This record gives sequence, C-alpha cells and structure tokens, in this order.
Amino acid sequence: MAQFIDMLWLEQGLSDNTLSSYRSDLKSFRQFLLANNSDVDSASFEDIQSFQHHLVSLNRAKTSVTRMISALRRFYNFLQTSELISSNPMAKIVMPKADKKLPKTLSQQQVEALLAAPDLEDAIECRDSAMLELLYATGMRVTELVSLQMSQISLQQGVIRVVGKGNKERLVPMGEMAIDAIENYLKTARNELLKNASDVLFPSKRGTQMTRQTFWHRIKAYAVRANINVDLSPHTLRHAFATHLVNHGADLRVVQLLLGHSDLSTTQIYTHVAKARLQELHSQHHPRA
Repeated sequence: MAQFIDMLWLEQGLSDNTLSSYRSDLKSFRQFLLANNSDVDSASFEDIQSFQHHLVSLNRAKTSVTRMISALRRFYNFLQTSELISSNPMAKIVMPKADKKLPKTLSQQQVEALLAAPDLEDAIECRDSAMLELLYATGMRVTELVSLQMSQISLQQGVIRVVGKGNKERLVPMGEMAIDAIENYLKTARNELLKNASDVLFPSKRGTQMTRQTFWHRIKAYAVRANINVDLSPHTLRHAFATHLVNHGADLRVVQLLLGHSDLSTTQIYTHVAKARLQELHSQHHPRA
C-alpha cells in the first residue's frame, strides 16, 4: 500500500490532501477485509461487492462511495501492473454513477457584502481583505491561495502565477480591485505580520504560512458579519467566480484555463448553474411561467 502512495506522489504529483484521502480509503478497505477473513492481496470480486454494499449500508454519500471504489480500481491496477497479484478483482466492478450536484455559490450582492466585511484598519483583516479579493478575482483554490509566495505575483503586469494540482502552473489575471487591495495590504499590513524574513505573500499572525483551515474559519466569520446565511464551503468563492463569469457570457474553455481544470467536463457543471439561474428567474418573473 505504501508503494502505491509513493507512486502517486512521485509520478502523478497529487496533493497532500488527495494522498491523505487515498490512505484513509485504503485503510478502511483493509479493515473491512480483515474483519471478513480476507486481505488486500487475496480479495475477490465478491469481497469488493460486499465492501460496496457495506458502504451503502453506512449511508455513505454516493460521491464518497464512488471516490472509494475509484481509489480501489487505481490501487488494483497498480498491483496488477507491478505483478503483485495475478488477477484483478476490480475488473468486473461497475462504477456507481455519482449524482451531478450543482456547486453552492453566492450571488454577486452576497460576494460584495463578504468582500466589504473586513476592517481595513486592522492588519490581519486588511490581509484577509486582500485574500478574499484575490480569491474571487482569480477563482484559485484556498490551498493555492495560502501557499502563495511573493515571487508568484506581478502587480505591474496584473497577473499571478498559480501552482495547482500536480504542480501545474497557470497565469491568471487579477483585476483592478484585487490589485488595489494587495497593494494596500503590502504597504500597510504585511510588514506588521511578518516576524522574520519570509517570501510568504499572506503570513499568519505568527508570521508563517497560514493553513487553509485557518483561512476557511475566517471566511465563515466574515460571512456571519455580512449576514450571509448560505451554507458555505471552501470552494464557494471559486464557484462564485466561475458561475459569475459564465453568467456574463465567458467562454467555457477560458473558465477551464482560469480554474486549472485538466478536463473541460469538470468545468461544464457551470453551464448547468447558469441554466438553473435562468430557469429560476423565468419562473419568478415570466407571466406565464
């Protein structure tokens, strides 16, 4: 199992969060097999089916079951390719179809309220304001945001070099509002937060790189301050960025490049969001809806 995780890290450059999910899924699978007098190396097609039924009996979300079965398929393909097993128990397993969920997002008015929530006179909140503006302006992931270095940003050119999944880089324009917020933060607050020399663009109050969990808690606090009652997720502003672009006529392939999606099908969910919004407006305002 450790060899498999090492391969994912070395050859595919998966993030620490993704690797952690793989470890957790495989550990759960091994524990299930051991409780049923089997093991990873000797698992059969019937064992995999039993594990699927076990997950369903636990009322696991369909997306969670799909992710775990996908992890097992990848794992057993690795074992077979490495000639560590003679037959692949996943060969005949049919992947469950995941429900297509529309991502939770915010209206433009709610985004404006959230961006206005931080107090720019406070150093930490001035930093948070610049982070929120940049998050909405670029659609980057929270993990990408908190790991930004000074060398990745060019205020003069108005672009930021984002390092995404698999260490893939993309250049994303920032927009005037984000540039203004970052310039203000760099002039007034960053030096106050730094405890020692560091290239981290948005240091924590300890002067080190912030964790994504810390920033996520701060987003939720600002949402409460702005009277936003939507059930937020770490990707909410990323979804708002993409949804608002599509709603204003942006080409889907451009949105794909900005988000750093490797597959256009991942980006196509935002066309459904746009259609859902149009249907909602039609039903509310059309006299014959």
